[in-house]
Amino acid sequence: MKLVTSINNSDVLSADHAKLILRLAVGFLVLLHGIFKLQNPAALDFVGGAFVAFGLPSALAYLVFIGEIVAPLMLITGYQTKIAAGLLAINLVVAVILVHLSELFTISPEGGGHALELQLMFLAGTLAIFGLGAGKYRLFK
Repeated sequence: MKLVTSINNSDVLSADHAKLILRLAVGFLVLLHGIFKLQNPAALDFVGGAFVAFGLPSALAYLVFIGEIVAPLMLITGYQTKIAAGLLAINLVVAVILVHLSELFTISPEGGGHALELQLMFLAGTLAIFGLGAGKYRLFK
C-alpha cells in the first residue's frame, strides 16, 4: 500500500495564485485595523499617546494610516508591492515597540499562544510578500 502519492503541478495552486492569496489576506486583514482607526478617533488617540510615552510627538500617530490604509491597498492591488510590504513591516515593528514590547516574551493566558502572534503572523506574511513580490495577478504592472 502506497501512503504518499505524487501531486501533479496542475492539481495545486501556482506560485502566482499563492502570492495573490497572501497579498489579499494580509492586505485586507490589516486594512480592517486602519478602517477601525478612521472610524474610532479614540484608537488614533491611543496610538498618539504611545508615541508621547516614548517622547515623540503625538502627530506621528497619523503615520499609522500609511501602514494600515495605504500600504494594504497597495498590497491588495499589487501596486509597488515590495514598497508596500516594507511600509507595513515598519508599521508593525513600530507598533510592537510602542505598544507591545512588554509582551515580547509572553505566552497568552487565553489559548496559550504567543501574546504577539497576530502581529508576528502579519510581519511574517509581510516579509514573505516582500521577498516574493506581487506575482502576475495585480492591477498595476
